[in-house]
Amino acid sequence: MKFATEAIHTSYDHNQHNRAIMPPIYQNSMFCMHEIGEDIPYRYSRVANPTRKTLEDTIAALEHGVAGFAFASGMAGIDTIWRTFLRPGDTIVAVADIYGGAYDLLTEVYAQWGIKVIFADLTLPENLDAVLAAQPVKMLWLETPSNPLLRLVDIAALTQKAKAHGVLVGLDNTFATPYLQNPLDLGCDIVFHSATKYLCGHSDVLMGVAAVKDEAVAAPLRTMLMNTGAVAGPMDCALVLRGIKTLAVRMDRHQYNAAILAQRLQAHPAIEKVFYPGLPEHEHHALAQRQMRGFGGVVSVYLRQDSRAAANSVIKNLQLVQMASSLGGVESLVNHSASQSHSGMSRALKAQLGIREGLLRFSTGIEDIEDIWADINQALNTVC
Repeated sequence: MKFATEAIHTSYDHNQHNRAIMPPIYQNSMFCMHEIGEDIPYRYSRVANPTRKTLEDTIAALEHGVAGFAFASGMAGIDTIWRTFLRPGDTIVAVADIYGGAYDLLTEVYAQWGIKVIFADLTLPENLDAVLAAQPVKMLWLETPSNPLLRLVDIAALTQKAKAHGVLVGLDNTFATPYLQNPLDLGCDIVFHSATKYLCGHSDVLMGVAAVKDEAVAAPLRTMLMNTGAVAGPMDCALVLRGIKTLAVRMDRHQYNAAILAQRLQAHPAIEKVFYPGLPEHEHHALAQRQMRGFGGVVSVYLRQDSRAAANSVIKNLQLVQMASSLGGVESLVNHSASQSHSGMSRALKAQLGIREGLLRFSTGIEDIEDIWADINQALNTVC
């Protein structure tokens, strides 16, 4: 089946659920046993739940993995994955321009527990060679496109280098979604999504999901999730399953709008630079063409006036587009990364990574592009 069909029909048989077209919501904490030691698939929802299992199987299918996992939030998912495979004394190498929440987790929690954390610019794959030569590495954590500057890394090249050293590779695929990119096919062991974003698509769920390439990785991750209990609830799983059914059509509209927005922003006098992988001027445009099946719905910009005051003027004058912490919903949103998603980073580090006060990240929704543009254009005119 093609993706749009598989997203609707995979991993669910209505004949097993009283012919219900939509997967039922098993809002149960426990399931009845008829005798001691009875072998039934569901006993207690922390261990397994039918609604969650349908979602997990769907994610595994869409990401071409052998098993899927659904977590109570995106950060719960990243934490469960890292806790499964990292021990005190181990080293994890992560992309330098990592999501701010993941950065905070590594520096404020894992580093304090004796995990050595290395952030590296991996936009040039050869930069990984020196890191791998200097010390044993347990895990490589990638993010492509990155948040918020939409930088890309070469997944196949980096995983090949990591595998030569026995390194486990995980990748945050939130911005691309399985509609545009399948990291397991390119050599990764684990692919992760904040399902809060595009997979849900309606800004009404907190969830993380993951898929893995083989059972040797799935088994310990399954045990860690069961032991720590950071599982997604059945109602949220049903909402994400609903969202996935329209992922293909939503992503097509997100990308259509984002491409037009990016082109128009390039010509606006208030804008210094536009970050969008679909633009030929983007530093990783050729890699995006090779590695992805589209360019996504996020567009980031540098204002010519690089100040919080200028960024705030734009935000305050927006009427349709709203300022919010997340992205990937049907509505258009704006994020001030320096004070929101990456607020935990030091000022010096943000400057080093290019996360300026005058940086704005637009999550392009599925409204009419002329309405989106009219609103952003008039707000930008306040800082010309």
